[in-house]
Amino acid sequence: MKNRGLAAVFSFQSMQIFFNTPALALRNVPHSISSEVCVMMSLYLSMAAFALAASISPGPVNLVSLSAGARYGLRVAMRHVAGATLGFTLLLVLIGLGLHQLLVLLPWLTAAIQWAGVAFLLYLAWRLVVDNAALHSAEGGAVASFAGGALMQWLNPKAWLAAIAGMGAFAADGDIGLVVLFAAIYCVVCYLSLACWAIAGTCLQPYLQAPQRVRVFNRVLAGLLVASAGYLVLA
Repeated sequence: MKNRGLAAVFSFQSMQIFFNTPALALRNVPHSISSEVCVMMSLYLSMAAFALAASISPGPVNLVSLSAGARYGLRVAMRHVAGATLGFTLLLVLIGLGLHQLLVLLPWLTAAIQWAGVAFLLYLAWRLVVDNAALHSAEGGAVASFAGGALMQWLNPKAWLAAIAGMGAFAADGDIGLVVLFAAIYCVVCYLSLACWAIAGTCLQPYLQAPQRVRVFNRVLAGLLVASAGYLVLA
């Protein structure tokens, strides 16, 4: 894919003509310019579709967003969502600028990230199992924190794979403009996707008023996190 060609195809002159032309007069715009607009819109939609598929699908970060929303409410859960979104966006930008080459030069670093992710998932599962089963606990700030969300993305192999695959598809040559564009679109989509999981968690709150139900909920999520860790070990 000639990404530099895609980045340059929408010239400044084309933008001026498109955004300063009344809708009824668009038929007078040269065909080449309207084609350029279609190409760019196709690129934007492709980036957004990739980001949505990778962000909304179940994963450790999504499960923690769901748990935080159910246990501590939307306000606390959104701290985790914001941290996870910005943490992943930073990872995505660095991958686009060449960080993935470091993994090629240092294969042991990939294994280190994988095992650190496994350990972190098992730690989160343990925290859920030993939790006091109280809604709106004061511990919510430590469990669903901004820093915790950001760290979780860097220890999440799913995030690394999504970042490498995405940048390989849309900014393989390291074009700064495309890296920034893809990161900006992904940031918005990722935030909204994780927010959906957090909101879904808040919808479960009426069913989690009894400590026994909270314990069951915690153990189910803990089991899913352990299963995620097991998958990383076997993958």
